[in-house]
Amino acid sequence: MYFFTTMLMLLFVSPNATSARTVTDSAGRKVEVPDRIERVFAAGPPASILLYMLAPEKMTGWPNAPKPDERAFIAEIYRDLPALGRLTGRGGTANLEVVLKVKPDLILDFGSVRDTYISLANNTQAQTGIPYVLIDGRFEATPAALRLLGSILGVEDRAEKLARYVEATFKEIDDALANIPNDKRPRVYLARGPDGLETGLKGSINTEIIERAGGRNVAETQDGRKGLARASIEQVIVANPDTILTWEPQFYEAVLKDPLWAGIDAVKKKRVFLAPTAPFGWIDRPPSLNRVMGLKWLPMLFYPDKFSRDLKDVTREFYELFYHVSPTDEELDRLIAWSKGAPPVTTRRP
Repeated sequence: MYFFTTMLMLLFVSPNATSARTVTDSAGRKVEVPDRIERVFAAGPPASILLYMLAPEKMTGWPNAPKPDERAFIAEIYRDLPALGRLTGRGGTANLEVVLKVKPDLILDFGSVRDTYISLANNTQAQTGIPYVLIDGRFEATPAALRLLGSILGVEDRAEKLARYVEATFKEIDDALANIPNDKRPRVYLARGPDGLETGLKGSINTEIIERAGGRNVAETQDGRKGLARASIEQVIVANPDTILTWEPQFYEAVLKDPLWAGIDAVKKKRVFLAPTAPFGWIDRPPSLNRVMGLKWLPMLFYPDKFSRDLKDVTREFYELFYHVSPTDEELDRLIAWSKGAPPVTTRRP
């Protein structure tokens, strides 16, 4: 098996005919890349979304094929790119032979730059001979990530346009919330899973845009733990959020009828909102630049007197700029139908 893999490497890895240059990625690694990069392999879903937004023409494929309800919101020319699997994250399905066969000029990862991912990048690069860059996926670092990758891929103008959009969004929110004390901000619970009892703890990557948008995450632990956790209905009742967010249609349909949830303020006031997920989640799933759209949406829910633009207009603007599509009015109506807290009647989604 080792001999076979080695022969594949010799077969597919050839010296790049173009000149090379050295770039420094977000982990501080010096990586020699081709002067002209045409084909990029995304190591996981966050990287594929960043690449699709910034330079879709350079994609070699998706980690997973877009689902039927996602396809309308992806530019037609890119919907049928091959599903190549993923190198990073849980359930990695790509292997080095797959990577070698598509002959990328570059492997891109977007997310954590911890030692684990640095080691993966170094090992993969050593085994394949393909340059591998890590881009910092922290939400606050989004403008810098766009500019860095834009300079690596040679699409600086496009990167600058997107980075300025994100910076303007950050500033708009910061200016609007500057004088709102913490105890006057909405108390928010993120309900994951069909029963709504999985959540993201305060400060976790799963909930950071809720907090960035001015919401107070009620799932907070005394020891400062982060990440995903199971909650009991008793804990949710005690926390008594005034706003519940979910992307689970099953939970959304059931919660307003469930007597166990009936005494919670968010349910009594019908402030339960279903986050859109096409083509990618507005809150999470995955934690990439798709969350910028969530950051445009959430302040409208939390502070409607300060953020009063029509959600359909904002969504269309974002999808045209970031997703390279112009959704129809009917597509937008279906996409955001329950994001305004409309009573759940059916789980029909776009």
